[in-house]
Amino acid sequence: MTNVKFAYWVPNVSGGLVISKLPQKTDWSFAANKRYAQIAEQNGFEYALLQTRFFASYGADKQLEAITLASALASVTEKLNLISAVHPGLWHPGVYAKMLATLDHISGGRAAVNVVSGWFKQEFISYGEHWLDHDERYRRSEEFIRVLRALWEEEQATYRGDFYRLSDAPLKPKPEKQIPIFQGGNSEVARDMAARVSDYYFMNGNSLEGFQQQIQDVKARAAKQNRDVKFAVNGFAIVRDTEEEAITLLRDIVSHADTEAVEGFRESVKDAGQATRSKQGMWSDSSYKDLVQYNDGFKTGLIGTAEQVAEQIIRLKQIGVDLVLTGHFHYEEDLERFGREVIPLVREKEAVLTNLKQPI
Repeated sequence: MTNVKFAYWVPNVSGGLVISKLPQKTDWSFAANKRYAQIAEQNGFEYALLQTRFFASYGADKQLEAITLASALASVTEKLNLISAVHPGLWHPGVYAKMLATLDHISGGRAAVNVVSGWFKQEFISYGEHWLDHDERYRRSEEFIRVLRALWEEEQATYRGDFYRLSDAPLKPKPEKQIPIFQGGNSEVARDMAARVSDYYFMNGNSLEGFQQQIQDVKARAAKQNRDVKFAVNGFAIVRDTEEEAITLLRDIVSHADTEAVEGFRESVKDAGQATRSKQGMWSDSSYKDLVQYNDGFKTGLIGTAEQVAEQIIRLKQIGVDLVLTGHFHYEEDLERFGREVIPLVREKEAVLTNLKQPI
């Protein structure tokens, strides 16, 4: 059994990872993100996910572009795998395939991509791009991924789709290794897309039962395609000396929530679930408290002492989670604390599990 991998959200947008006015020591600048990346890789994190955002939403009025920042972070890190998020529709997949291959060479094989189908209508229409219905956005994303793979794997790529077309298109140099492709989404079409073309399926925060249902469902869909998919979960981590301290901070974050920004975010995403056939899209059952951490990270239960959080991560591992993506409040100190206190405990518990499975 392989060890669970750890990733962290790169705070390349202002306001941190919660929509709260409670003071937090988290910055969006390159200088700050350079420090965070170096702390993360020195303390056991293997991946960093860079958000894609162009216009202000949930109060985040400043944004650094993901793949550009990833290239800069590649030059100041040695081991961290850099997952750049991208919106199909705002980028041509041929151009982005070249950018990712370039990042892969700059970083020595540490490039990855998260293909985000998009929920923020204003970003598309303000740039003069067509806003597609929910299912069509996922169809476009699937074609985007197929074009990426064709360019990386074929000497000259030809592709005929409804959104993209290539004719004998070369891409040199090829990436140093196979670039992992991540995606999220809760709907039927998102799950089908993951089963057909993605390497990792990202899940918003949820209960263990909710995660288990998603994992079993996507695994079954992937099996029909003769494919394997790995699973990643989002969780907001609050690790303190006592459970009471951790819960108090959570309570303070929520009680100081930026109500206007939370409601604005709710308004922007409210159609995400209703636009799907099953009515089970992203945020379809999110409460006000859930939306304060905009990917439902509180639900995952990474809140308590280091021991409690490590135990929860082992439970996630046991139901099939391969990667845990964490957000933090005071990034510099909380990233280091999570890496110093939680990850070693998880490794100890994984070793015990492995030994228990050894034949006598």
